[in-house]
Formats: sequence, C-alpha cells, structure tokens
Amino acid sequence: MLSPNAERPPLLTPIPAILPPLDGLDLCARYFAERSGGDFFDAITVSSRLIFLLTDIAGPKAEAHAVATEMQTIFRRTASSLFAPTGANESEAIASLAHEVNRALLEAAGGVRLAPAFLACFNLTLGVMTYCNAGQIPAVFRDVAGTHVLEQGGVPLGLFTHVTYEPALLAFQPGDKLLLATKGVIQSRRGSTEFGVEHMEEIVANANSDTAAQICDTVLRQANEFGEHPLAHLIKLLPGKRQEQDDLTAVALVRKPFKTG
Repeated sequence: MLSPNAERPPLLTPIPAILPPLDGLDLCARYFAERSGGDFFDAITVSSRLIFLLTDIAGPKAEAHAVATEMQTIFRRTASSLFAPTGANESEAIASLAHEVNRALLEAAGGVRLAPAFLACFNLTLGVMTYCNAGQIPAVFRDVAGTHVLEQGGVPLGLFTHVTYEPALLAFQPGDKLLLATKGVIQSRRGSTEFGVEHMEEIVANANSDTAAQICDTVLRQANEFGEHPLAHLIKLLPGKRQEQDDLTAVALVRKPFKTG
C-alpha cells in the first residue's frame, strides 16, 4: 500500500497494489504482457478486511490511466475511511464506495466514460465477500456445489452520476475459488469464435490444488494462445507494424485451508 505520507510519483500512472500476507486468503492479480488499454486493479487492507477493485476503463491508454490514477486516490481514501470501524456495515460501505468511485471516474474523465467494474470487500475473519459486479466483468466461482458464473449486479461505472448498487454476499469455504477477468480475456478470438466465459469455467473447475497465481497464469496463457495468429510473431517484426489487442487481465482468490495444531 502507498504510505499516507509518501509522495506520489511524478507520472500519472496507477500505483501497483502491494499487500501484506493475507490471513487465510491467496490473492493474485496478473496483466498479460504490456498493458495497452484501461484495465486497472487495486487493493488495500483495512484491519481484517481486503477491499479491491478491478475495472476496464474505456479509451486510449494514456487517458484511461490518468483517469485510473484519480479513481485510485478516491478508492484508497474512501475505503480506508468506510471500513475503518470494526462494526462497519460492509454492504452499506461497498455501496457507498461504489458511488464515490463512480463519481471520481466521471469527474476525472470530464463526462461519461464506460468502466465495467468489480468492487469487493473480503472479510478475512469470516471468509465472506461483499461485492458489486457493475457491468461486464466475468466472475466464475467454484465451491463444493460446483462452478458457476456470478450474476452482474448493476450498470457499469462511468455512465450516470446518481446510480446506486445493491451488493451481494458470497461465502468462501476452504478451497473455494473465484476467478475474475476483463473483456480482453473472454473476447479473445480465433476466427469468429470467442474464448468465452466457458473456458474460464473449465479452468476453475479443473484447478484442484492450484494457487491463485497458477489460475491467473493459466487463463491468461490460454486466452492469449487461443487468439494468437500463427504468424503474429513475424508481423511484429515488420517495420511500422504493431499488433493491437485488448488488455488481458485476471484476478483470482482462493481461500486457504484452516490451520491446524
């Protein structure tokens, strides 16, 4: 996390999330190669709570990252305040945080800026996640009952100033897993066929003893290979040629087994 007294970097670029070891939770966020768009992940811990945000901000890289930097400032400051009280109502706090981050996005962008987002608080003590899935962030959850896709819970951020969100709850037992990805992953194409959320479901269903990092690496590698043209590496070598593609970003959470002894 960024120290409250630390100076901000001179460039308008999002600051990577640096977290302490999380009690009972394995978390990983991965970007595939160099980011060219507006995918952005950030997280902080407040006491026994992990609060995190994954979003895909529309627009060119420079504009999207400048907007993300302002969003990050509001996200960290507001989350630290809302979740500081031990008895904070996590559903109300997440709804308020979504409202403030949405407002910061609109102000930083100077108007409408589409940004599907997944905003959540994971209570490390209880193993319960309170979340808003605002828009088109694919989210696949696996528990003892099987693997399923979480429903979306509202319109994307960046469209309306007074939109409200109804958070949902998700209880994690030891071994339960959650995989999130941005649209670049599911929209990776091979001809007319998309990688799709079905591939995400298969990966999570088969991730028996995998760590969060292994799950992220698997989905990003498979999505990239799915959409990679056989001659892509040659095209990149041609003068003035650059293969443009959406960002590929994945976030995975795995609840660790309870400690014994």
